[in-house]
Amino acid sequence: MSGKHYDYLILGNSTAGTAAIEAIRQVDPTGSLAVISDQSNHVYSSPLITYVLAGKVAEDKLYTRARDFYETLNCDTYFGTAVTQIKPAEHEVVLANGAVIGYGKLLVATGGMPIVPPLPGVDMQGVFSFTRHDDMVRVREYLQRHNVTQAVVVGGGMIGIKVAEAFSYLKLDTTVVELADRVLALALDDTGSTMAKRAMEQHGIRVITGSGVTSIGGSDGKVQSVTLDSGSRLPCQIVIMAVGVRPNTKLAEQAGLSVNRGILVDDKMRTNDNDIYAAGDVAEAFDPLLGECRPIAIWPAAFMQGEVAALNMAGQNETYDGSIPMNSIQVCGLPTISVGLISPPEDAEVLEYRSPDGCSYRRMFIVGDRIVGAVFVGDIERAGIITGLVRQGIDVSSFKEKLIKRDLGLLSLPKHYRKHIVNGPGIEV
Repeated sequence: MSGKHYDYLILGNSTAGTAAIEAIRQVDPTGSLAVISDQSNHVYSSPLITYVLAGKVAEDKLYTRARDFYETLNCDTYFGTAVTQIKPAEHEVVLANGAVIGYGKLLVATGGMPIVPPLPGVDMQGVFSFTRHDDMVRVREYLQRHNVTQAVVVGGGMIGIKVAEAFSYLKLDTTVVELADRVLALALDDTGSTMAKRAMEQHGIRVITGSGVTSIGGSDGKVQSVTLDSGSRLPCQIVIMAVGVRPNTKLAEQAGLSVNRGILVDDKMRTNDNDIYAAGDVAEAFDPLLGECRPIAIWPAAFMQGEVAALNMAGQNETYDGSIPMNSIQVCGLPTISVGLISPPEDAEVLEYRSPDGCSYRRMFIVGDRIVGAVFVGDIERAGIITGLVRQGIDVSSFKEKLIKRDLGLLSLPKHYRKHIVNGPGIEV
C-alpha cells in the first residue's frame, strides 16, 4: 500500500523531532514535511508526567508547543502508528498498518526504550515501566481501579525516584530497590546521593540499596510482592520497573545503519547512509569531556542534535560540537544539579564546600585549569555559572579560589570571563 512521499521525514515526536521540525522550517518553508510517532500525543514534556500522576500538574500543562504547532509549520502527522521497517535503498519506511511512506531525507529520533529485566512474574498485572505519557495513564487507571496501598519501584535513578515521590504524595507505602550501592549513581557522587536518600526517607520513602529483585510474586495474575536477592519479600500491589533506558536502535540495526550503543553519527548528525540522520537519545554523539562518542540522554543535547541534523538535511552546513552531560532533579524538595564528570579523574584538583547544617553541598573537579565536573545539592543558585565555565572550557586558574564560595556571582569573575560566559566565545574585550 503506497503512501505519500516527503522531502523530510522524521521518526519520533519528542525533543529532537520537535527541534528538527522548527529548524527545517527556518530554512525551507515549502518543502514537504511529516513526522511519524507510535505515540498519539501532541509533543509534551516527559519529566512532568510524574507530577501529573501525583496531581501536582494539570495534564494540559504537559504540552510544550501550541496545539496548532504542526498545522502552522505545515507538517503532516502520523501519530499512534509504529514504523516497522526502514528501507534505505528505496528511501521508504513501512508502517504497522502496511502503509509505505517515501522520503528524501530521513531523521531517526526514536529516543530510548525502558530496560525490563526478564524476571519471573514481570508480565503480571500491576507491573509497569514509566517513561511515556501512555505509561502514566496506565498506572493512573490501575491505581483508580484497584486497592493499591503498597508500591515497589525497582531502580533508584531519576525516573524511579520521581515515580516514588509521586506515589508517596498519593499516600502509598513506597519502597525503592536499587542494585547499586547508592541512588542516583549516574547523576550524583557519594555525598550527594546520601543527601538525596535522606530527603527521600524524610518524605516517607523506604530506600534499599545494594540489593536486586529476583522475582515478582502474585495471585490470579496480579502482583502481590517482590522478592529480593537477600531472600526478603516486600508486599506490594504495584511495581514500577525503572532500571534504565537504552537507545531504541532496532529499526536502525535492521536497516543496516552503523550502531554501537546508539546509532553512530558524524558531526553533521548523519549516519553511514547519506540521506539518513539520527538525533536525541537514540544517537551516539560526541562528548567533549571524555573525548568520545556515547549516548547522552538529556534534553539540551537532544534539542541541539535535532536542530543540527535538520539544518543539514535542508542543505545547510552545520556542525554538532558535542554536549556536556547535565542532570537536574529535585528529590522530595531537595534540588540537585550535576554537570560533566561526577567522579574526579586521578589528576583532578577537588574543591568542596559543605554547609554547617549539612543541607548544602557542592564539589568541583579541575583538570588542566578547567572545570570538568561539578555537583550541587541544596543550594544550586550558582550552578548556572559553573555550568557555563564547564561548557565553554574556560581557564579558571586566575579565580579558582572563588569558585567554591557561597557568594559566587558573575561579578566575582574577571571582566573577560563575564563577557565570555554571557555572550559566548569570540567576544572581543
